[in-house]
Amino acid sequence: MNALDGSIVHTALPSIQADTGASSAAVQWIPAAYTLTFALALITGGRLGDLFGRKRVFIAGTALFTVASLLCGIAAGPDFLVTARALQGAGAAVMVPQVMATIAVTFEGESQAKAFGMYGMIMSLGGVLGPVLGAVLTAADIAGLGWRTIFLINLPIGAATVLFALRFIPESRDQQARRLDPLGMLLSAAGLLLIAYPLTVGGERHWPAWSFLMIAAGVVVLAVFVAQQRARTAAGGSALVALPLFKSKAFAGGLAAQLVFGLVSGVFLLTWVLFMQSGLGLTPGQFAPASVAISVGGMAGAMLASKWAGRHMRRVPQAGAVLIALTLVGYQLLVSAQQTGTPFVAAVAPMILVGAGFGMVGAGLAGLTLSQVGHEDAGSAAGLFNTAMQLGTALGIATASVVFFDRAPAGSHGTTVTHAFAGSVWYVIAALAVMWALMFRLPKPVKAAA
Repeated sequence: MNALDGSIVHTALPSIQADTGASSAAVQWIPAAYTLTFALALITGGRLGDLFGRKRVFIAGTALFTVASLLCGIAAGPDFLVTARALQGAGAAVMVPQVMATIAVTFEGESQAKAFGMYGMIMSLGGVLGPVLGAVLTAADIAGLGWRTIFLINLPIGAATVLFALRFIPESRDQQARRLDPLGMLLSAAGLLLIAYPLTVGGERHWPAWSFLMIAAGVVVLAVFVAQQRARTAAGGSALVALPLFKSKAFAGGLAAQLVFGLVSGVFLLTWVLFMQSGLGLTPGQFAPASVAISVGGMAGAMLASKWAGRHMRRVPQAGAVLIALTLVGYQLLVSAQQTGTPFVAAVAPMILVGAGFGMVGAGLAGLTLSQVGHEDAGSAAGLFNTAMQLGTALGIATASVVFFDRAPAGSHGTTVTHAFAGSVWYVIAALAVMWALMFRLPKPVKAAA
């Protein structure tokens, strides 16, 4: 549901705007309200599972997400819809970390790697179905509901998930945890908001001075948050973030690699979509097979990670990074030479390999980063891991303003766009090299370690 709702709404935005009379600003906030709330509440959501039981919190988060989906589906106006989307994001932030935390505490070794690989496959499947399902449901206009069905479809899925969770998910929690940390929750959310908000909207407003001041203030608030967490831990209190997690090279390195992975995803996917549609002139319908190609590749890569990561450890996500980088080198040379004359098949086929690399990195990185985390801190670690991805993606979209939109302002077409995309690819390749290097802090292959 989270993977679907991150993308399903985009294809329905024109219909939502026409039906509700939403302004351009409101249209932007329909997806942004979900993304921002999700990013801000992930750390708290992860810790809630440690404190009150991951099964219980997962069910509560799923129920909240499902109720919020109902509210989205019956929204009469854009303001109500944006509010309901924010509530949906909050439900996702409570729900999603429990999935990774439960995998981390329930499975070990190769079984854990396979479970995280299946998790990656599901996320890729959501990426495939989101835009396609959004278009199909909106066009079908079931019972005259139009775009509302993209939210109402979550009702039976959410209800079934709660029932299956009650029956099959084992309960787990941090037996030493005492109580919530309200000040830590406030500081972490405020710091992340001050950073994430300008990263989300700053580019479209040409980076005014206040956006940089907000980011600087966010860094200061997060520094205060870390100091507060240290003081609380030293006093024997239950901190929101288990700071000893960062003493683990695998966790710290994996978290940093996940942040860069989010940046790579944010920059490349945004600029590639613009290259295909504004550069090559494809319609959304013509672009659909290209979107499916990268997502199918992602599923295949996640399957490989689930099969190999338990034995080959960090080599799997590192191989994924190398696969993406080498494919993009060839892709950059092709686009630079062909520009707007790039053949459709040549523009789409390499995305299967790029998607496979993304799948190998995404599924492999999650398992290796969380594999050595103690069961008592699994929720906190999962919340931090997901937060790194969300912040990285926001940072990537902001970076696109510098490496792409400076050369191809909004509304550009043809060779202006293809030239800007070809230049941005080199930045993506450089970021992949940084990510590959950070992965050396992940666990070594079994034989090498022995």
